[in-house]
Amino acid sequence: MEKIKLTQLSHGGGCGCKLAPTVLSRIIAESPMKALPADLLVGLETADDAAVYRVSESQAIVATTDFFTPIVDDPRDFGRIAAANALSDVYAMGGRPIFALAIVGMPIAKLSEDVMRAILAGGAAICAEAGIPIAGGHSIDAPEPIYGLAAIGLVHPDEVKTNKGACAGDVLILSKPLGIGILSAALKKDLLSPAGYSEMLRWTTKLNTTGTRLATMSGVHALTDVTGFGLAGHLLEICRGSQLDCAVDFANLPLIEEAVTHVKAGIATGASARNWASYGESIRLSTGMAEWQQKLITDPQTSGGLLIACSQQEADQVLAALRADGFADAAVMGRFSAQTGASPQLAFI
Repeated sequence: MEKIKLTQLSHGGGCGCKLAPTVLSRIIAESPMKALPADLLVGLETADDAAVYRVSESQAIVATTDFFTPIVDDPRDFGRIAAANALSDVYAMGGRPIFALAIVGMPIAKLSEDVMRAILAGGAAICAEAGIPIAGGHSIDAPEPIYGLAAIGLVHPDEVKTNKGACAGDVLILSKPLGIGILSAALKKDLLSPAGYSEMLRWTTKLNTTGTRLATMSGVHALTDVTGFGLAGHLLEICRGSQLDCAVDFANLPLIEEAVTHVKAGIATGASARNWASYGESIRLSTGMAEWQQKLITDPQTSGGLLIACSQQEADQVLAALRADGFADAAVMGRFSAQTGASPQLAFI
């Protein structure tokens, strides 16, 4: 069978495949939400990372699913990235994963069994790193390669972290640098350097395990991860859920150096433009901010970092926990304040 680049078989890649935020919002708004059980602690209300269901006074189940088309051509790397991305949603709720189910769609007439086997092996390797098994799953013949997980975790009901609990005066921390979508766009154009590819793999396969530890910190008030809607989109969800404004100092954002080089040269994903079209009216950019900077804050992040709202007093403890887990680029880059207008506003200064 002819060797084919995985990214050539997909119309998009990674979390850039997500539906645009406005489209998703319209669909969810029409979903029935009546008579929900009281034990469903987190559902569709604020577009959070996972559902959480309380099964006892001391235990709740965290359930999520995430899958996408290839963001890289190496099949094992694709599996690793997709699995890390799916598990991130459990960590972003403060949970601890316990097992996963594989979601597999493959064009069996175009890909060899060895390629498909390597994709699954990559996902299994990341789950092993997280200390969990892949306990089953489902597969179909599909026109594009699709891989991901349904991930199940546990959390104490009192320690669930959502995207709606930020408080005025909280600082904002991001654990991973931005630019994954831009690197993926450069890869498709054969412009990504070997060092850039290594950096891309470094961050997209790094598990957000610190989320489990952050759940025990009372000063951590809101938590989510940055994925397909970009930093601006997921931060705006925190602002809306918490009914707060937020100001971000762009100079303090952790950025992937090669991504900055590529975006300044005009390389970006189509998802970045769709993101801005969906929520740009709710964002204020400082005078003189360049187009490349706008592209970075809307860049879709596959297996992106944790976005943390915490008290000023606990910020050093949060940063210490992140850096102990290898998130050396974690930084404070914004602050929340009381809402001043009719709707929450997000400013980049």
